[in-house]
Amino acid sequence: METEAVAKIALLARVEPRNRTSGRFLADYWALTKPDINLLIAITVFVSFGLARPTTLETFPYALLIHTLLGSMLIASGAGTLNQVIERRFDSQMRRTSRRPLVAGSISPVYVLRFGVLLSLGGAVYLALVVNTLSSLIASLTLVSYLAIYTPLKRRTPLCTLVGALPGAAPPLIGWAAASGSLSREAWLLYAMLFLWQFPHFMAIAWMYREDYDRAGYKVLPRGETRHSLVALQGVIPAFLLVPISLLPALLGDEGRIYFLGAALLGLTFLYYASRLALRRSNGIARQLLLASIIYLPSVFLLMLLDRS
Repeated sequence: METEAVAKIALLARVEPRNRTSGRFLADYWALTKPDINLLIAITVFVSFGLARPTTLETFPYALLIHTLLGSMLIASGAGTLNQVIERRFDSQMRRTSRRPLVAGSISPVYVLRFGVLLSLGGAVYLALVVNTLSSLIASLTLVSYLAIYTPLKRRTPLCTLVGALPGAAPPLIGWAAASGSLSREAWLLYAMLFLWQFPHFMAIAWMYREDYDRAGYKVLPRGETRHSLVALQGVIPAFLLVPISLLPALLGDEGRIYFLGAALLGLTFLYYASRLALRRSNGIARQLLLASIIYLPSVFLLMLLDRS
């Protein structure tokens, strides 16, 4: 009896970890897709699609919007997953990324690579076949430039932020192209807004995790006093330029007075927090700027959609 009891305990000891692993299976794969980033991407694609197709509720192409969001999320998830494959050795050296499934060893790199390729190719093909070729082309170019240019540059030069902001601002172009089949002045205006927004947003993250980045060998911020100047310049100047550029849709007659006032208030608030980080660099102030950036982007884009002239 005693031997049988010991055998049962040993069996349970072997099975229990498997049960925990299988229970976290979906959660681990979901984490690979970087869902927090994908939410902001989905909002920008949704808004740009709606702005490009201003119709009534009865005639709005809901099915096309759903297809666009699905394809965009697939390729964005693929980019996030493949990025973790490329940077897994460096992610293990950073506290904020050391618990990622690939780094923690809960998923094999081979399976993560296959998953990322499947998502990326699936998203590109889906957009091309179900939506249109232009949206697929923009999304595919975004994926390639993000992985092949921006990702390796993070270990070489602080200019990686500038390079990464180019593909990072592409989601509005994808949504606009999906809805209209072309890119207009308004689409590029949305692109410019998202392009500028990324700098103070990322400077907040870079400052909060500067020691992590240094430990892993990333050069998103230069060493010494130069990093203070870079944080100030890349935080304040883009936030300052974002204020007048965000008001252009109203000044050009595309948006109403409510949008103008709301965008001005949001932009000045965003600039205030960016200026605070430039003057008093601390993790607490950087965290406030990060929160302000997360509030600003969906707020101003949704306000643009709701107050359309």
